[in-house]
Amino acid sequence: MTSDATSDATSDAPADASENEKLRELITSARFVLWDFDGPICRLFDRRRAEQVAAGLVDWLEGQGLRGLLTETERETLDPQVVLRAVARRRPGGDLVAGLEERLTQEEVRAASSALPTAYADPLIRTWTAVGVRLAVTTDNSPSAVRAYLHSRGTAGCFMPHLYGRTEDLHHLTPHPRPLDRALHAMGAVPAAALVIGDSVADLAAARETGVPFLGYARDEAAENRLRAAGATHVVRSLEPLLKAVRHPRPYGRP
Repeated sequence: MTSDATSDATSDAPADASENEKLRELITSARFVLWDFDGPICRLFDRRRAEQVAAGLVDWLEGQGLRGLLTETERETLDPQVVLRAVARRRPGGDLVAGLEERLTQEEVRAASSALPTAYADPLIRTWTAVGVRLAVTTDNSPSAVRAYLHSRGTAGCFMPHLYGRTEDLHHLTPHPRPLDRALHAMGAVPAAALVIGDSVADLAAARETGVPFLGYARDEAAENRLRAAGATHVVRSLEPLLKAVRHPRPYGRP
């Protein structure tokens, strides 16, 4: 039994090393990095706050006499983006969607002042910028909230002017590739030279549509499993390996 266990561990080691090297190559070869905001950069809402915001949007709709516009599952969601997307699909354009989007924007801007930074995100952003990699934010959140958060962290200059957030054209929310296309065009980047960092299957789908390599960020095992089940090849549970790879582009001992 001891011999078999040793053999298994030995046979797994080259595979792990190969995967680590592929991840390092993915990170160090990127000259443009397109970040999702809520997740890879920060946690905009904690679970309780997200639930409260979603419930507030549902209550506002009910106040307009539009309770039936949402399914029961949508009315009970913990994600305010689910409410916005549902209404945008069923009542595209017009004052209703604009009013709902404005309420969500106000909540996001308010939350930006107390958003929890993702571990290692700030030093990774600064280090990537220092070595000449150009950064952008491509997100379904309000650009006003993104701007407010980045200014509070002193990292806005690492991204400006490339902040591509939610617009009045809500059919361009992910997985629509429009935000990624806008960023690539504005930065003069070809897809192969870029990297998308996202935490959702929709982010993965948008990256595939534009031909940009994708790196998944997952806060927990369930999130990682969702990304891998959708076909994500590279998923990390921490940004620390990215920071190490950017600081040391080649493993120690290599020329």
